[in-house]
Amino acid sequence: MAIPHPLKAIHVVAQIGRSASGVSQSVEGFCRALAAQDVDVHLNVLAPSPLPRGAPYACREHAAWPLVRRLGISPALDRSLREAAGSAQVMHHHGVWMLPNIYPYRAVRRTTCRLVHSPHGMLSPVALRISRLRKRAVWWLGQGAAARASDCFHATAEHEVDDIRRQGLRAPVAVIPNGVDVPPPRRGTRSPSGRRRLLFLARLHPIKGIDVLLRAWRTVERRFPEWELVVVGTESREHLVRIRDLVDELGVARVSLPGPAYGAAKTEAFRQSDLYVMPSHAESFGITVAEALAHGVPAITTRGAPWPGLNTHGCGWWIEPGEGALVECLREALALPPAELECRGERGRAWMERDYSWTRVGRMMRDTYLWLLGGGTPPDWVRDPAT
Repeated sequence: MAIPHPLKAIHVVAQIGRSASGVSQSVEGFCRALAAQDVDVHLNVLAPSPLPRGAPYACREHAAWPLVRRLGISPALDRSLREAAGSAQVMHHHGVWMLPNIYPYRAVRRTTCRLVHSPHGMLSPVALRISRLRKRAVWWLGQGAAARASDCFHATAEHEVDDIRRQGLRAPVAVIPNGVDVPPPRRGTRSPSGRRRLLFLARLHPIKGIDVLLRAWRTVERRFPEWELVVVGTESREHLVRIRDLVDELGVARVSLPGPAYGAAKTEAFRQSDLYVMPSHAESFGITVAEALAHGVPAITTRGAPWPGLNTHGCGWWIEPGEGALVECLREALALPPAELECRGERGRAWMERDYSWTRVGRMMRDTYLWLLGGGTPPDWVRDPAT
């Protein structure tokens, strides 16, 4: 088929904004990166969402029913996508288990618009066990049909290809990582307390392994009195209360929970830290690991996250899940002199600049779209069962 210039791509995600999950952040990054590759990008979200100012792409919010907000019911979004599908070449939706992940499937039927789906780790075995009955119902009510109709999936790491295939989905999968913004090198900023800082910065959610981290910290904290643990993130008040209760129950010291950090405050949290840790049970990517490395902070995460390069690039530790493995790793990492951790952080920053720039990521996604529309040999990053 003839591919118009510029190529028009409709992106759909339930929510954006700093209080949303890492999915929101990656979606906005992909939209910016695609716009920089001369793609005409239109992002559609549910209201209320803080529309990005000065973005190089169009963004539109749609009213949603105030009841059962978890499903994202929005007839306005449904109508808008049906209208847009006739003039777009690609419709790309992000996430699973909400109506904004079913409306695109309905919109592209009987059109030439290609359907691309980024599950963002929501099909992993660990994720599927959370709210299992609700997800089974949504799959039966339309999510399964929408997934099977996808022309292409997008995975942020190789292991997510396996998650997609386990659902019986046979469409090609483009393995394209999230991009990361690499700031200028930090200039020796450290914690105001004078202690060396171990940082957790992510969503405060059980899947992130915060309980494992706190139990491991209880084991090692007395051996390393020069270190402190700072847990930064946002979640429901109920979950935050559970974390605070666990801190009290364990009797751990030198632990602070300052709340969420966005923008300049988030950058400062990384700059004041010597080591990053996220003992997650499952991640499709783990954007905060990339952000830590981009800020020159070495990182620890588990094999539940797709970061084997932490070991191979000498910029952190990629360990088995569980308290025992984390305790062993912390004993090694916290004992290293500051200069050694700084060297590891510098190697991680160089790796992010080389392989995770938004320019590279945007070009990969654009070329995936062009292949879907024009055919031919799949790009090297596409896992295509037909070839």
